[in-house]
Amino acid sequence: MTLITTENRRAGGLFVMKCGGSTLAALPDSFFEDLRELQLSGVQPVIVHGGGPAISGNLERLGIESSFVNGLRVTTEEVLDVVEMTLAGSINKAIVRRIQGSGGQALGLSGVDGRLITARLVANSGEVGLVGEVTEVNAEIVKGVLAMGYIPVIAPIGVDAAGQRYNINADTAAGAVASFIESPSMIVVTDVPGIMRTIDGRKKVLPSVTVTQIEELIESGEIYGGMIPKVRAAMDCIQGSVSEVVIVDGKEPQVLSRVLQGEELGTRIIRSL
Repeated sequence: MTLITTENRRAGGLFVMKCGGSTLAALPDSFFEDLRELQLSGVQPVIVHGGGPAISGNLERLGIESSFVNGLRVTTEEVLDVVEMTLAGSINKAIVRRIQGSGGQALGLSGVDGRLITARLVANSGEVGLVGEVTEVNAEIVKGVLAMGYIPVIAPIGVDAAGQRYNINADTAAGAVASFIESPSMIVVTDVPGIMRTIDGRKKVLPSVTVTQIEELIESGEIYGGMIPKVRAAMDCIQGSVSEVVIVDGKEPQVLSRVLQGEELGTRIIRSL
């Protein structure tokens, strides 16, 4: 694997971690203790999080209808209020509290703060409403937060020059953040051990797979059901300087440290061989 080696880890390695809000909430305290130890050792984590289930729950409680088109939430101004409240509010601060509770240092941000994430409407905005695509990430804000000794915890809300907010897919936002801060790799923390494939009648984790191979596995039916959106989301993260994405199970002991040290855990997705 070509993630952070022991040498550049001591020099202050940089990596982006993407995780869903519900996945983070279910992670054991040991995960955050591992994150703290990485921070203390000089590694610089950047977290971009989602929160789809919590958003859906809040919308339901408020009696606001919600639907999806091709995996994107149809976002009106009313829905966007709830999206921002949930992502930049409760979920973001819950993550910050858990990091700080473990002894780490974290600072919660949304893409609106300091125009951290500049966005514009996606091409099919007529179908999905106020959903944005990232045009720029203010890398200096991220690097400034890291320089102060904090882990940036970023909620994927974008904004344009006129101040209009946009709901941004967390995987897309994570890939853009990683690209603009020039992180070569990203770790996607999930509740599965990686991409599974049936080999000799047994399900096994694929240690490495290309984007083309993933499409072939989906076409053949070997990747199916709930795993399809997970792998497509991971593929969305491979953009710009990001040449690989590693999907891992967050409940695996010391998963971040082990992956960053080069241990073969989960599935590494690369552009091509």
